Amino acid sequence: MELRQPIVVVIGHVDHGKTKILDKIRGTAIQQGEAGGITQAIGASIIPIRTIREICSGLISDKMKFTIPGLLFIDTPGHAAFSNLRKRGGNIADIAILVVDINEGFKPQTIEAVEILKKYKTPFVLAANKIDLVPGYRLEDKRLLKNISKQDPYTQEEINNKLYVIMGKLSEYGMQSERFDRIEEYTKQIAIVPTSARTGDGIPELLMVLSGLAQKYLEHNLKIQTLGEAKGTVLEVKETIGLGTTLDVIIYDGMLQTGDNIIIGGIEKPVVTKVRAMFEPVPLAEIRDKKSKFNPVGKATAATGVKISASDIDDVIPGMPLQSFNSNNQEEIETKIQKEVEEVIIKTEKTGIIIKADTLGSLEALTFLLKEKDIKVRRATIGRITKKDISDAEANYEKDPIQAVILGFNVEREQDVSSSERVKIITHDIIYKIIEEYEQWKEQQQKLIEARQLDKLIRPCKMQIIPNYVFRQSNPAIVGMDIIEGKIKVGTHVMKEGRTIATVKSIQEEKENLQSVTKGKQVAIALEGCCVGRQVDEGDILYSIIPEEHFRRIKKLTKYLTQGEIEVLKEIAEIMRTINPVWGI
Repeated sequence: MELRQPIVVVIGHVDHGKTKILDKIRGTAIQQGEAGGITQAIGASIIPIRTIREICSGLISDKMKFTIPGLLFIDTPGHAAFSNLRKRGGNIADIAILVVDINEGFKPQTIEAVEILKKYKTPFVLAANKIDLVPGYRLEDKRLLKNISKQDPYTQEEINNKLYVIMGKLSEYGMQSERFDRIEEYTKQIAIVPTSARTGDGIPELLMVLSGLAQKYLEHNLKIQTLGEAKGTVLEVKETIGLGTTLDVIIYDGMLQTGDNIIIGGIEKPVVTKVRAMFEPVPLAEIRDKKSKFNPVGKATAATGVKISASDIDDVIPGMPLQSFNSNNQEEIETKIQKEVEEVIIKTEKTGIIIKADTLGSLEALTFLLKEKDIKVRRATIGRITKKDISDAEANYEKDPIQAVILGFNVEREQDVSSSERVKIITHDIIYKIIEEYEQWKEQQQKLIEARQLDKLIRPCKMQIIPNYVFRQSNPAIVGMDIIEGKIKVGTHVMKEGRTIATVKSIQEEKENLQSVTKGKQVAIALEGCCVGRQVDEGDILYSIIPEEHFRRIKKLTKYLTQGEIEVLKEIAEIMRTINPVWGI
């Protein structure tokens, strides 16, 4: 048994400096010396422990023993890469750097990142980045803590206050945290390291905390069978000049060799193929002298990244698990890998929306975050949004229009596929944007549905017969009416002092027939069933008669009524309760 490099991912909100932090870490390692400073792997950079010791000189005690060979940083920062590093029941990433702009604090994508890290139980260090943009900050010393102590008292206080805000946000997720030098127990507290990707401030301290945590708490997880069957995950599927379709794979256990048989998870069935060739990037020192960017290799030992050339891999999807096999265990591994895929892909549930994503890991992350918000998912699959998806979503419309939705993360639509009156399509390359837009749309739809429900009910209305505007006394009576408040529709029964006196037969404004009329209008109304001078007189106040069941339903929809309508509703209830004390209760 040997120890492999811990796999490190960088995650956080867009524009908070994920790529710059990663670039600074790599750049610092390259500056640290000749060829031994850093090894480029496919999709990853390996920094050996001796280089980390040199970068952290004066921070890490010479007496501290390291058995980990170094740190492997995944070169593509962000949720998609992190999610694609999945393995059954967890994540390949051993530890993460959560990058937060110290000045902006937590943003929606930060929260999303924390939720995903929490789900996978991935330990992380928080890089409070852009410390150089705190007002008054000056670079005084190479060492972070000395530098902070030399700032003006106001700047020191600003830094502390900004860190306390970050600590407060983490505590909302049940996580205790502290600045890295004040931590009492690393297993119970998240370490926060102030950094500047621009100046390099805090980068040695970040590497010190990462490597110290990995050595002390992850050693058991890093034991691998270097000669065993290779286990990995597909990070990317690419077209490579001269090679055709290739797979960028992170190997996290065992050893893969040219000629090995491999099984890769698939949507319907696994892909079984043979490693034709493997490649690693040309060393940094040689890159200018080489025509090709890749060198062939015979074997790849965990943990590393490697490019694989093989047949029948055109339809492989990023995020899928990969494992080598021998003739004795092919069936067993096929079953195991496909079960892992099926745990993520939801073919049909009874209710819920439809979601699509570009990779298995992204689909899992999107499904998880939707379920966290109690949004039901009926079907979750990989690939473009198709006409079949539209048909499936339309089937939801009759049951619940709010579930006639397709959410797509990082996916395109087939030609002629677009949102319609019955189906809403929401796509984006940031998960929180999809959820945010869906929730806004859902709220609007809820209001529309409730507003339509209200339109089917008899609304409160208060109106007055205008003196000297009686056009006909009866059969039907036609009078000028001032709509004081609310809305009256043709067919509504009206009352005077609690007694039903007529039905609105028609409404007319300037010789135009209307089906309904609202507050502020003066119109001619035909009243069937009454006679002016007997049941009603000029100047009388009339109210719409609201059926008791309608009244109860309207009470639940009062947010869609005006304050005036609510007052008239109360007046109608008071009138009806003089006849029946429990009316509408």
